[in-house]
Amino acid sequence: MKQEKKINGINVDQLFSTIELIKEKPEIAQFKFCATNRWIDGTHNRATIKSFYGACQEDDTRDPIVFEIDEPPVLCGNNLGANPVEYLLAALSGCLTTSLIAHSAALGVKIKGVKSRFEGDLDLRGFLGISEEVPVGYKNIRVFFSIDADVSESKKEELLLMAQKYSPVYNSITKPIAVSVELDSNWIEM
Repeated sequence: MKQEKKINGINVDQLFSTIELIKEKPEIAQFKFCATNRWIDGTHNRATIKSFYGACQEDDTRDPIVFEIDEPPVLCGNNLGANPVEYLLAALSGCLTTSLIAHSAALGVKIKGVKSRFEGDLDLRGFLGISEEVPVGYKNIRVFFSIDADVSESKKEELLLMAQKYSPVYNSITKPIAVSVELDSNWIEM
């Protein structure tokens, strides 16, 4: 029985066989991720993630994952969860880190530890409709990574560039994508 090769907790043999399978059957690479959201009260709402479509099939095998979303009291909330722009930073942190770890494993680079810090600047005058000149979203986001690995600083910089290149969340927020928002006249059951 063949011992599976793991680097950074990633089964590298499985990773490369998945890549080869997708090269043979590109339709396997098509995924659709979904979330539902229900308003609770005030600025509090609850997002749930359960199923997704991928590898040519629907997958609803995991338990629901629930995200409490709220604002701090200074923004009329009750601190019952992170606010949406904080979740955006958390999503970016997870995606860049996952991309960094998986691609490092594929290159055979063993990572001992990764820590990161994410900061975003937002001017509420845009959100509150006070100024048309102020962007509604983040004006900028700064990301800081510390990587513990037995490689040079230039190799760590290369790994960070690779993480950016292959991170779906990073690319979704740094490049324009189509987002449609529509009224659904049927009540959505959750």
